[in-house]
Amino acid sequence: MGAGKISGIYLQNGAIYDGLEVVAVADLLVERAEEQARAHGVPRACSPEELFADPEVEVVLNLTVPAVHAEVSLAALEAGKHVYTEKPLAVDRGDGEKMLAAATDGGLLVGCAPDTFLGGGLQTCRKVLDEGIIGEPVAVTAVMMTHGPEDWHPNPDFFYQPGAGPMFDMGPYYLTALTTLLGPVRRVSGSARATFPEREITSQPLAGTMITVNTPTHVAGVMDFEGGAVGTLVTSFDVWSEEHSRIDIYGTEGTLSVPDPNTFGGPVRVWRSGDDSWTDVPLTHPYTENSRGLGLADMAQALRSGRKHRASGELGGHVLDVIHAFLDSSAGGRHVEVESTFDRPEPLTAGEKVFGGAS
Repeated sequence: MGAGKISGIYLQNGAIYDGLEVVAVADLLVERAEEQARAHGVPRACSPEELFADPEVEVVLNLTVPAVHAEVSLAALEAGKHVYTEKPLAVDRGDGEKMLAAATDGGLLVGCAPDTFLGGGLQTCRKVLDEGIIGEPVAVTAVMMTHGPEDWHPNPDFFYQPGAGPMFDMGPYYLTALTTLLGPVRRVSGSARATFPEREITSQPLAGTMITVNTPTHVAGVMDFEGGAVGTLVTSFDVWSEEHSRIDIYGTEGTLSVPDPNTFGGPVRVWRSGDDSWTDVPLTHPYTENSRGLGLADMAQALRSGRKHRASGELGGHVLDVIHAFLDSSAGGRHVEVESTFDRPEPLTAGEKVFGGAS
């Protein structure tokens, strides 16, 4: 559901993962769905209503814009379909809770991107932490700073509206990586601002068009994890250049350098107490190329086996809750307790390509 820019890689990978069969592409603009269906060999293009009514469809992959994630996902759930949605789970925290409740009531599953934490890079990091190579995690710093997408995205206006901005757009990659590595967040303190009231699009085809900014574009704060680690997170669309965008996890016995959580590969590096330089850690898991849809393949396998899926709606709901906690903290000038939680997903088996598909 949704035949925009991100649909290409999902359709490409969905055709090769074990257990997945793409049977239809839907979009409000049916001609756009037809174009993507032709490009990727999908047998059918249709309207959203036709997709929901199709008895052959078991799972709806929701690739619509964030503002309608909840509306589309709830409609799919009401039609008796399992749902896997692009991030974030929803814009409004309450809508995310409604989705999870509707899935529970209907005996259905909800999955949520990003699934980059299932890639070879972050799964290797998970193994490093689980084996105690850097000791007990003490703290983490995570930084994502750019000057925004208006110089490359064909239609970047939505990035500057409520439910987007750097925290909603890129925060899920960082928060999903951090929480699957370190566990749930207990408490948040944050500050947020919108630096530029307007942005000029410099990408085609809308170059010269002005965007009115209606959401914070620089968000920074501190997280207390349930396990005891203290985390610092900065997300920004207000920075022209920087040299600090990375994740480092600091332990009692060393430091783990984590790869870009918007990718599936490495590098992974460790600096242990007593060392005098970084050591590259060979990746222990597959799926190091662009493997978007891996979480959907995992959910499809879980549907057949009855086990828990890893990129779960509960994980997506916790990430959404933490995002709102940063903004609520800034608005209220106080710490915010995070009420949601989730079960830390099981790691993948080292070296095993469990879903077929990309290497």
